[in-house]
Amino acid sequence: MTDWKAIGIGALVNAVLTMVLTLILFPLFFLGPVIGGFLATYLAQENLGYRGGNPTDGAADGAVSGVIGGLIIGLIFILGFGALSAVIGLIFTQIGAVVGTITLITGLFITFVAVIIGGVFGAIGGVIGLSVREKESLRMEFD
Repeated sequence: MTDWKAIGIGALVNAVLTMVLTLILFPLFFLGPVIGGFLATYLAQENLGYRGGNPTDGAADGAVSGVIGGLIIGLIFILGFGALSAVIGLIFTQIGAVVGTITLITGLFITFVAVIIGGVFGAIGGVIGLSVREKESLRMEFD
């Protein structure tokens, strides 16, 4: 059973961190999906008493969080540049349609790349989160 609340939190953290890190320090943009996948798996209620098992469960939750975060990033990109192309279209009616088409194609490409990168790095973060949760539950058992 997937904890959608944890995945939603992870996806929002993924989207915000990825956009902020892309603008501030581009080489660290991949930390957004990793941290989002980590949080999605770590906060999931089904993993509270996790003892061994299959790490692909964490990878799946992290990947779903990364894909949703990538879709959020793409949607914001398309909407933001759509507004910019509308302003350009009002000012320069000749090139307004061309700019709108280029914006749409670029937005779809950015969305596709963000979904792929978010899914892969989110899965890595999910495995890390499940590993941390497992170590934590084992430590609590012996205390």
